[in-house]
Amino acid sequence: MEKQFGSDNGQVEIIADHSQVTLRYLVEKRLFDIFCGVFGMALVLVCALFLIPFCFWGKNKGPLFFKQIRVGQNGKKFVIYKFRSMVVNAEELLRQNPKLYERYIENNYKLPAGEDPRVTKLGSFIRKTSLDELPQFINILKGDMSMIGPRPVVESELVEYGNQVNQFLTAKPGAMGLWQASGRSAIGYPERASLEIYYVKHRTFSFDMSILFRNIISIIKRDGAF
Repeated sequence: MEKQFGSDNGQVEIIADHSQVTLRYLVEKRLFDIFCGVFGMALVLVCALFLIPFCFWGKNKGPLFFKQIRVGQNGKKFVIYKFRSMVVNAEELLRQNPKLYERYIENNYKLPAGEDPRVTKLGSFIRKTSLDELPQFINILKGDMSMIGPRPVVESELVEYGNQVNQFLTAKPGAMGLWQASGRSAIGYPERASLEIYYVKHRTFSFDMSILFRNIISIIKRDGAF
């Protein structure tokens, strides 16, 4: 049974149908997430030690982490963690330029590399190398996210999934997914929504492993990263 989404008490209401997902798949997926999460936290600590000194001066001055509310499985909201790649007043800075903000919305909530005034030089580097995504291992260990799954979205993006939004929200969001493996920022809506829904309908552990390796190759090649 499914119910249309809507905001109430900080949650997106949804009744999800998990009938196509086996218990074995869920167990394998969670065990793999825990294994990756423990290993990934070591990478987070190493990267944090490198980045902390840069948080005390210039445009990089400010908190180490960027935190934002995203919509997770079954519409449950959670705080996603990333290494901060932008100036502290990033949203204010963008809204001060109405034309640029409009372009940001039209371009699937992204701005081309070199044209985003919010991104610092160090931030540009950690984005291109995907190092900014490492703190999501915190979310994976907490159970908010999985290693593989649809990209976690902000609530305003749910409209992009139309009448398939309920099905989209049945899957736990992932640090890596079919969208990222297929081109990442080079692929916008509605193609992105189609890829995410395809994953939700066909998810298996072997499919997850295939997506994992495709993502690793994309990260090495820096496909669609900016």
